[in-house]
Amino acid sequence: QVQLVESGGGSVQAGGSLKLSCTAPRNTYIKNCMGWFRQTAGKDREGVAAIYTEDGSTYVSHSLRGRFAISQDTAMYYCAATSAIRCRDFSRYNYWGQGTQVTVSS
Repeated sequence: QVQLVESGGGSVQAGGSLKLSCTAPRNTYIKNCMGWFRQTAGKDREGVAAIYTEDGSTYVSHSLRGRFAISQDTAMYYCAATSAIRCRDFSRYNYWGQGTQVTVSS
């Protein structure tokens, strides 16, 4: 069982961003992939970014490429992990944190 804890959420002005962090207990070994997901009101949770822990390679969802940061939108952001090899296959993530809320104000 992998326990993940997100932090760093809060309120931010439009155009700004927050630094979100995902931590696991010491001696936790995350094999292969860690990812960030977000869920906005009335929508399904979507994968936004992932990192392959074995070599540090990263992936950002097509919908967010070109953005300054993935946390620029109001949403609940979740950290997740999977031992699957293909990190961009967001359906394979099976370890989840509780989420951290980001609220963007205009």
